[in-house]
Amino acid sequence: MSAEATNPATPAPATPSPELSASPPLSTSLERGDPHEQGAPPSHRRKSRPRIDLRRLGRAALLGTTPRDRLPDAIGHVAEAHRAHHPDANMEPLRRAYVLAESSHRGQMRKSGEPYITHPLAVTLILAELGAETTTLTASLLHDTVEDTEVTLDQVREEFGDEVCYLVDGVTKLEKVDYGAAAEPETFRKMLVATGNDVRVMSIKLADRLHNMRTLGVMRPEKQARIAKVTRDVLIPLAERLGVQALKTELEDLVFAILHPEEYEHTRELIVDNASRASDPLAEIAEEVRTVLREAGIPAEVLIRPRHFVSVHRVSRKRGPMRGADFGRLLVLVNEDADCYGVLGELHTCLTPVVSEFKDFIAVPKFNLYQSLHTAVASGDGEIAEVLIRTHQMHKVAEAGVIALGNPYAPPSEEQSDEQSEGRPGVGGRPVDGERVDPTRPGWLSRLLAWQEGAPDPDTFWSTLREDLAQDREITVFRADGGSLGLPEGASCVDAAYAQYGEDAHACIGARVNGRLATLSTVLKDGDTVQLLMGQDPASEPSREWLEHAHTPAARIAIQRWLAAHPSPVATEEPVAREAPETSETPAAARRPSAEAPAARPTDASAARPTDALAARPATANVVVDQPGASVRLAGCCTPVPPDEVTGFAVRGGVVTVHRVECAGVARMKSSGRAEVEVRWGDTTECRVTLVAESFGRPHLLADLTEAIALEGVAIVSATVEPPSQQRVRHTYTLQLPDAARLPGLMRAMRNVPGVYDVSRAQHAAAATQ
Repeated sequence: MSAEATNPATPAPATPSPELSASPPLSTSLERGDPHEQGAPPSHRRKSRPRIDLRRLGRAALLGTTPRDRLPDAIGHVAEAHRAHHPDANMEPLRRAYVLAESSHRGQMRKSGEPYITHPLAVTLILAELGAETTTLTASLLHDTVEDTEVTLDQVREEFGDEVCYLVDGVTKLEKVDYGAAAEPETFRKMLVATGNDVRVMSIKLADRLHNMRTLGVMRPEKQARIAKVTRDVLIPLAERLGVQALKTELEDLVFAILHPEEYEHTRELIVDNASRASDPLAEIAEEVRTVLREAGIPAEVLIRPRHFVSVHRVSRKRGPMRGADFGRLLVLVNEDADCYGVLGELHTCLTPVVSEFKDFIAVPKFNLYQSLHTAVASGDGEIAEVLIRTHQMHKVAEAGVIALGNPYAPPSEEQSDEQSEGRPGVGGRPVDGERVDPTRPGWLSRLLAWQEGAPDPDTFWSTLREDLAQDREITVFRADGGSLGLPEGASCVDAAYAQYGEDAHACIGARVNGRLATLSTVLKDGDTVQLLMGQDPASEPSREWLEHAHTPAARIAIQRWLAAHPSPVATEEPVAREAPETSETPAAARRPSAEAPAARPTDASAARPTDALAARPATANVVVDQPGASVRLAGCCTPVPPDEVTGFAVRGGVVTVHRVECAGVARMKSSGRAEVEVRWGDTTECRVTLVAESFGRPHLLADLTEAIALEGVAIVSATVEPPSQQRVRHTYTLQLPDAARLPGLMRAMRNVPGVYDVSRAQHAAAATQ
């Protein structure tokens, strides 16, 4: 059975209190004083809509079908709620769907002993209260028929059409008999793919899970915990992304009660204690706000919006002892977008604003359709009230998210078409263009559907899905061509590359962020403009170290798949920027992984030989050798400078070559039998050194580099610039330093030149005859 729990008369200790689990789901009921949010004792509750008796509905369901000229009594509440949002809706599909569902489920019982039909009825009522259109409600009534009865998808299609059939199929679970332990993750994969084509699939699933969570009390505690964890990790983040706050907040409270019963009970006591106070500072501030807006001539509705349990818990942990105004927020509803800013101006003029709390989600909506102005005002006694300002339409979308869109796939009405052609806002006041504002295929869903194709293993998909959904904030960055990319907060240029180019991003060699060259590890911020620089070499390859900077599953899976398919030494040896051995002059910070510096080509020894010869003949002899009459030559392979630790070897002509001890040439000298000679630095500090600068190609780069060198008081003995390769340029400079202590500052100055991503000491191949 899909929904086998019930609402017991006495809930188990791990379940929410009766007033929580039995209350209506809608957040709109909060403004009517619903005890679900207030936690108030019965004597303090204001009158609200009558609760639905599932046992009575079950008895009505058992009475069988009704004449075709009227709706069955059992769906009277559904019809009432549906007509409140859609007065002209055709109820005939609902009647037929109920008749089929009731006859199919007849004889099936929930674990509480209630007729099973009470579950699809309750799920459908939740969606009807949120404003779902008729097709969604029809599918909701039938959502368990194919899974739990003899009804087939073909029958549903024949009776109700392709749309209803698709929605029912989307929420139908895969059988454990066929999939074993992979049934749950593969069911969610199937459901998410279906949601990619029709977001109403997930709407039904969320309402289905809400009713099951409300009635979880008869389950064993361990099963309650397992279902609650999946709800926390997967369903609640999906509700947040689809903007269905009314379902999300109640699911959060139900999960909170099951997984953290002690904290839940403590929070409930805080809410009850606050509700029993004689005075309500939030009500006093609300009245003051009403007076201000009335005098300003702005028609507005000012409501007190109590916080739900999890919100109170979070605030208490963040702020410490709770004050009266902390238990709720003020909600100001107006008719037009412009009125929102008018309200804001009046509140900030007539009351004391807390400017740091201001956020404008109307000008910059959240990725889940949410729009509102957030601010806070202080009362005379120091109470601070948070205020939400939005239009009635924004409020509907904020509560119901994609459910408030009705059928988002239906052709727009003539009025909507006129609004769009005039450039006026669409749903909730938002412009109707761009990936971010597409409610039927939001950016996060497109990314999720893309990476799940590369995760065929159910365990990998399941763990990656939870990790992806845990990233609950999204940013938008803009491409150089004017398009946009939706990315999770914390994403880097590596993520942007794979989001834009897919697996072709293996060839990415760098990026420009807001017009400036940046490393691939650069973390992006909301509103950044990103231009990704792509190499033309078909042999370009990603680095394993990119995984450290990949924040999105799409990037990580693509990189891991490539690395797994290329296990050869060429692939496993990451193409990192050239590294100098770490000394006091070459700190570890100078040695960057390839995500920070794109892959550099192997050192071209032939191109560097002219500089080797010059470097081998420094103007000042500053090395002392314990061999009378011997001449000294600094090795061009490692260009030692004070205070490098050095050693020497006697070569032809009575010459001693001086190497840094970590130089690869030292091992070769020893293996060839060269005699090692003790050498040390003398008193002079003047030295000559060869540096290699790796950069992206751009105009005036050479001029900027030479200027940076000159400003450090360093003379350029020679310079070599190799032809650009894959938009990368390699510069080799032989430099005369008046003082070796200037070397670290010189390398930092060169790295700070825009476009330069690495500067290192030269490491050339040493001749064995040295």
